[in-house]
Formats: sequence, C-alpha cells, structure tokens
Amino acid sequence: MKEKILFIVNPISGHHDKSKFPSLVENLIDKDKYDYTISLTEYGGHAAELTKKAIEDEYDIIVAVGGDGTINEVATNMIGARQTFAIVPYGSGNGLARHLHLPLKPEKVIKEVINKGVKVKIDTVAMNGVPYISIAGVGFDAKIADFFAKDPNRGIKTYVKHVIREYIHFKPENYRLILDDKEEIDCAPFFISFANSNQFGSNAVVSPTASLNDGLIDVCIFKKPNLLQAIYVATRLLTKKIDKTKFVNIHKAKKIKVVREKDDVANIDGEPMMMPKDLIIEINHLSLNILTSNENI
Repeated sequence: MKEKILFIVNPISGHHDKSKFPSLVENLIDKDKYDYTISLTEYGGHAAELTKKAIEDEYDIIVAVGGDGTINEVATNMIGARQTFAIVPYGSGNGLARHLHLPLKPEKVIKEVINKGVKVKIDTVAMNGVPYISIAGVGFDAKIADFFAKDPNRGIKTYVKHVIREYIHFKPENYRLILDDKEEIDCAPFFISFANSNQFGSNAVVSPTASLNDGLIDVCIFKKPNLLQAIYVATRLLTKKIDKTKFVNIHKAKKIKVVREKDDVANIDGEPMMMPKDLIIEINHLSLNILTSNENI
C-alpha cells in the first residue's frame, strides 16, 4: 500500500528559489511508494495549521520544505504523533539537517532520503512547555536572535553584523542552574545553550557529542572571550572542537531548572521568545518520528 506524503513548502524562506520544487518532486519521487501532495504556506503559522490538518487526514509522512523556522513549526506539531517528519532544507543555517547529515540539495534529498531513507525516533525538548527540536538558549545568543528576527535582511552577514555590534556592550548576568534536581551550578555566562542537536547551523557546532536519541540535554555554558579570543572560539565552533577549549563547560541532564535575575528573552530554535525569569527545560525522549538517511543520529 502506498504511503500518503505531504510537502509543506514555505515559498519565501531563505534566499532560495522554490518555484521548481514541484517539478522536482514530480520527476524524482518514487510513485510506486508514495501518493504525494504539495501545499504552500501563505502566512505565519500556516505550516502549523497544515501539519495539524495532515495528521487529521491520516497522512503518513509530512515534509517541511524551507528554513529552520518552517522545520520547527512543522516538527513541533508532530511530537507524539504516529506520522513521520522529514526535511528538505532550504534555509541559510540548516542546523538540524546538518546534524542529521542530510544532503543540502533538494533533488538529492528526494532521491536519497524521501525515496530510500530510514525512519527513526528522536528526542524533543520543551522550555517552560514550549517545544523545540534542536537548541534553545539564554544570554547573548538569545539577544542576537531577537535583533536578527527584527531585521528585514537575512543571512549570515546580517547575523554577524548584530554579533559585532552587540558584543562589546553585552554584560553577562548571574544564573543558577539545577540539573536533575540535584547538581547546582552558579555562573555568569556569555550564553547557555540547551542542545538536543549539535549545532546552531552553518556548521557552528556548539556541542560535538550531542545526540538526538540519548535522552539527555547538553547544557553548554559559554564564557565570554575577549575580541582576540573570539576568532579562536569561532574557529573551534566551525571545526567541531569547541568542547576542547576552556571557553565552554558541557553538562548533560534530563531536566534543568534555570533561575535568572529577571524575565528576559530566550532563543528557541532560532526564534526569540520572552520568558519568565525561572525556566524549566525537560527532555521528551524518543517523541518524534523522523525520516533520515541513516540511523547514526
């Protein structure tokens, strides 16, 4: 029996032209295996609505075609569902796709992952009940996510512009972390990442040993480097060696309580969100079915 597969396409995400995507699907998808439908998003939140409707309509596979925002919107609405999630990455960072070692060319994704991939289960995480798939954080990276979201220009150049502009003025605040209701850590970090996958995107790997199915969150506490050290830190992020430096301490836990000085913004899979000063981050073990190229996640 054929499986029903829905491609949810965000036509305006990233800088990539998706006008030819329907013809790629028509020409490359295994029609002996799938009956397919393509739906385009028309406004913010539409991908979530389409995902919920696809679950109601008993689709088997739901594919997010777009950047990290589209991917997160579709995936978080599939947590706990029987349906399988898949990705055709069209974003600038493609963090989850890179962690999964997916091809970044859509034709290769269709041929190698959609047609021939394997279904596995991965963990998801929630911060104060707000679900995410890859990485959430507080501190400097959350501030930058907020500025980046408000900037009409996208891409790595815009992101770097905000990093440089805000870096000098940023003052770390005090945090208390309580891991699994026992270990307590007091710190004043540059930022803290609560990582399920290993990277922000663009191969900036924040936690090289992070696993999507180990039932643990990687708590990455970063110290603020000076301007000269920042180049070294950036290089280590891009070469998957940041955990070998003095600038990060990585702990693993199933549940983290964060006590901050005040209500402030948090970065949840690249989306800034105002959160209360006290945060609870918890793992949801093996809660999402996903289609990938191999079982090594």
